[in-house]
Amino acid sequence: MKSLKTYLNQPKFLRIFLNWYGPYRGAGVKVRHLADDFTSATVDMPLRWYNRNYVGTHFGGSLYSMIDPFHMLLIMNRIGRDYVVWDKSAEIEFISPGRGTVTAHFEVTEQELETIREKTANGQKYLPTFTVDIKDEQGKLVATAKKVLYIRKKRDAE
Repeated sequence: MKSLKTYLNQPKFLRIFLNWYGPYRGAGVKVRHLADDFTSATVDMPLRWYNRNYVGTHFGGSLYSMIDPFHMLLIMNRIGRDYVVWDKSAEIEFISPGRGTVTAHFEVTEQELETIREKTANGQKYLPTFTVDIKDEQGKLVATAKKVLYIRKKRDAE
């Protein structure tokens, strides 16, 4: 019998799982696209009564939660099991009020993976920073988030 983790390594099942994941359902976050090769993902969140703040716009915590795991998930699934990949830190800058549906798109390029492999080749940790924009339906910037990941080759893989 396959374990849940085996299924979650498949983009189709991971997308379904994330769309049913409690914190995402509670915030109204939807994973609209997860590439078959884990190169990209697109996430959106409509404005609802349960994810709006006191002034009627998107709650900042929901905006952050919609982007939280994606760079880590994409890289983990692209770079392989010989690496440790963790979120290290994050910051988000709110640019304009989020109204309506907001969207974030993530990509991890082959060049970024090559850089990771080079920087971690001798067992060093690497702390790359990834930036993602959250935009509204008109393409207006709502927020920009920066995620710092902790990446290193596993000691037993060296």
